[in-house]
Amino acid sequence: MTGAVSRNFGTMRGLVRLGLSYGQSLPFLSRANAPAPCAVKRLVFVCHGNICRSAFAEGVARDLGLATASFGLSTSSGKPAHEPARELAEALGHPIEGHLTTRVEDFVPQAGDYLLCMEHRHLAKLAGNAELSAYPRGLLGQYAAVPVPHLHDPYQLDPAYMEVCFRRIETAVNGLSRRYRGARLS
Repeated sequence: MTGAVSRNFGTMRGLVRLGLSYGQSLPFLSRANAPAPCAVKRLVFVCHGNICRSAFAEGVARDLGLATASFGLSTSSGKPAHEPARELAEALGHPIEGHLTTRVEDFVPQAGDYLLCMEHRHLAKLAGNAELSAYPRGLLGQYAAVPVPHLHDPYQLDPAYMEVCFRRIETAVNGLSRRYRGARLS
């Protein structure tokens, strides 16, 4: 059981948070507020450190020709992506070698931004951020081929889980690209 948990959910905590996040996704509890598809001009990916999940999502979106950005809620600006994340992104065909972290305080929002978080706690932090609370926000995993409301942080976890997480992210960004065509660069 432990091997299956670490491979598919990262940790037991990741599995529990996923389970809890289904309840948090109920409309009267969720901090998500999705925009009208025609209003989205840029997809912005948000996570904790901006070194794994959001960096990879930004790379996938960029490769699909979408206007994109990313930032971390608890990071400093200018750091590269986590080395295992860079290696896996390269293997999956979405290199993020040039990615540098952006902290939330350094992020410059634009009209038409859709902020896509990995976890409900990220949504709550954005809802409490005076500068960003008015922007539409949602959960990236809800757009995956098999929707999941929690994409647990793969940082320093089982490499097999990082691949599961990145593949979920890849399908989610593909789903976003079909739904929010206004974010296309050309």
